Amino acid sequence: MGKKLFHGMTTSFVLASMLMAGCGNDDTEVQGSGSGEKANPDEPVTITFWDENAGPQRTPIWEELISRFEAENENIDVEYVGLPKDSAKQKLDAAIAADDMPDMGSVQTSWLPEFAAREALLPLDEQYDEWEDKDKINKSAIDFNKEIVMDEKLYGIPYTQNIDILWYRPDWFQEKNVKAPETWDEFFAAAESMTDKANNRYGYTIRGGAGGSFQLQRMMYAYSGIEEYVDDKGKSTINDPKHVEFLEKYFDMYQKFTPKSDITNGYKEMIAGFDTGAVAMVQHNVGSYGEHSEALEPGQFKALALPKSEDGKYVAEGGNTIGISIFKSTEHPEAAWEFTKFLNSAESQSYWNEQVGQIPTNADVLEEEWVKNAEHIKVAFEVYEDPNLVLYKPPFYLPDYRSILDNTVDSGVQNVMSGKITVKEFLDEWAGAIEESQKQYDEHFKK
Repeated sequence: MGKKLFHGMTTSFVLASMLMAGCGNDDTEVQGSGSGEKANPDEPVTITFWDENAGPQRTPIWEELISRFEAENENIDVEYVGLPKDSAKQKLDAAIAADDMPDMGSVQTSWLPEFAAREALLPLDEQYDEWEDKDKINKSAIDFNKEIVMDEKLYGIPYTQNIDILWYRPDWFQEKNVKAPETWDEFFAAAESMTDKANNRYGYTIRGGAGGSFQLQRMMYAYSGIEEYVDDKGKSTINDPKHVEFLEKYFDMYQKFTPKSDITNGYKEMIAGFDTGAVAMVQHNVGSYGEHSEALEPGQFKALALPKSEDGKYVAEGGNTIGISIFKSTEHPEAAWEFTKFLNSAESQSYWNEQVGQIPTNADVLEEEWVKNAEHIKVAFEVYEDPNLVLYKPPFYLPDYRSILDNTVDSGVQNVMSGKITVKEFLDEWAGAIEESQKQYDEHFKK
């Protein structure tokens, strides 16, 4: 399909930006936009760090890590800026456009192709190669980050990994003598069995609001077992008959075994439904462990792997990591790299991931007791270590991949749930948008 690129902006704008930028420069030096001189290690500096998922659960974690770093590095102050999850990408886009970027930040892997194409990030290959702890970081995650950008450089060091799962109420399941679902048939049956409208309990909750597209496609591919998102001929598998079959069953649960409010529920409302005792199952990822652990007792929530496909394969989405990136305009690249190394140390990764409930990328942390004892991480490893695991790769490289999900898909979900369109019509529109984007991409960049 040609070398993969980026997503998240209109096709014409990004293509024009790429052509004007000459698709990057292989001779770009590994330094910020300042003088390029080595910083005086004794001279106090301040660097700005942007968190792409700020909130009452995660912001204090970053603040604690910053305090620890500043205590060890008296000449470096870190200014924390928390961005709400739903608007973080938009704010970063605006900062890049205005050439008013932070020194560094937490950046989702799916954003790397676009940010690299816009020449917003500092390549970290040289620093990484000289880093004594580089071999401790998950190599497949590092390789994936390099693979999805056009120049195959490293623009982010992943500090956490994630995977979508089912969270369920084991206490409720036990009360009703219902088996925790291990197959898709058992999943749909459990959603029905666990619904008790007389007591305002529902078996499941659907994320019909913003961001639901990400979870939906992960469920679809887990069900179908399909390995390709776009094939070699530019055909999308989104509207495969298996996906039509799954979504017809999935959306048929709406209002029968799920709350009526699901049609507009975003992440917060969906998680609140589970944590306040309104629903028995919710599909999200291991990263919502923090919210569940604050709202529920240990015996009231438990993780399950998404069921295997009919042919017995676990299917998960590749690139489900978040990393630390340094923005190219920084005047303090050395200080930013020191903080990047600190955040990816075993101690820092352990603290962050244990609090949030996600999977560290530092091998040393994987040997710690909390990782071995965390049931939800055991479930994640059950999937990731399965010999038949398939990691499908969404087309992060398409200029408007993210906008298709945010606009076409999220609104399409609500149209299906309200009965305005059929599942087949919805998936055909989704697939058509991806295929048209792929066609434009191939016309400009296919080699």
